[in-house]
Amino acid sequence: MGLKHLISIRDIGKKEILNILEESKKMEDVLNSKKTLKIMEGKILATLFYEPSTRTRLSFETAMKRLGGSVIGFTDIRNTSVMKGESFRDTIRVVSDYGDIIAIRHPCEGAARLASEYSSVPVINAGDGSNQHPTQTLLDLYTIKREIGRIDGITVAFLGDLKYGRTVHSLCYALSLFKDVEIRFISPEELRIPREIVCDLLERGVKFQEMETIDLEGVDVVYVTRIQRERFPDPNEYERVKGKYKLTLEHVKDRDLIIMHPLPRVDEIDPRIDDLPQAKYFQQSFYGVPVRMAILKMLLDQK
Repeated sequence: MGLKHLISIRDIGKKEILNILEESKKMEDVLNSKKTLKIMEGKILATLFYEPSTRTRLSFETAMKRLGGSVIGFTDIRNTSVMKGESFRDTIRVVSDYGDIIAIRHPCEGAARLASEYSSVPVINAGDGSNQHPTQTLLDLYTIKREIGRIDGITVAFLGDLKYGRTVHSLCYALSLFKDVEIRFISPEELRIPREIVCDLLERGVKFQEMETIDLEGVDVVYVTRIQRERFPDPNEYERVKGKYKLTLEHVKDRDLIIMHPLPRVDEIDPRIDDLPQAKYFQQSFYGVPVRMAILKMLLDQK
């Protein structure tokens, strides 16, 4: 990929993204063929998860094991020396001596970037607060490419928590690299897309709309997000907006589009939608494995 770490989707360009998507298809073919790869035999992935995770952590672990490598790490800092007062810097320095590559999730924005400054091995950002989630963005792009057949010329509607949704922030930038993409932001006033992202889209000449009413006319992808209780500094703010936006069967049943969600979900998607052919969020979750296999392989191939 031409870089040591993967901290932000802004670290790579369109060419690198397309290379990752191409490599991901090869990894998907390997998974579907039930072949066993040993290209990472003897390599160790360290997963440092300071925040809860299901799909990201397990898909990273699955990806490394499918490549023939092994995994170490933690999912609860209460069982680590962090509770004894060990500094973040020291933890990263120690773990980078144990593993060949690190995947880190942390509640603080910028933590992954900081980790890369102290690590002697590649660092992958598995989510830092409400900032960036580059591997999720890559699997989102891969889902769109696989399910629609293209990324250029599509219209994407983002629905729900656009203020704190790091998956939305990363994906907006990535989509701006492709031709004739249009974006529709649908959210309550309190959860509007951050103004810095709006300014970025304006500078890049990307067409977009902001609205509070669900309108999916002409949309190719509707990307639903959870209202994230854990991101709200004020609990009262969360109480005002929770459950305010819900995608129903009536919104999508006769539309030619795909429905995506980074998961976990709560009540923002009508469960009846699960049975529709447009629902791709579980397939999207599966795509996380081949995409992360590709990322691990490409980063470690450069060492």
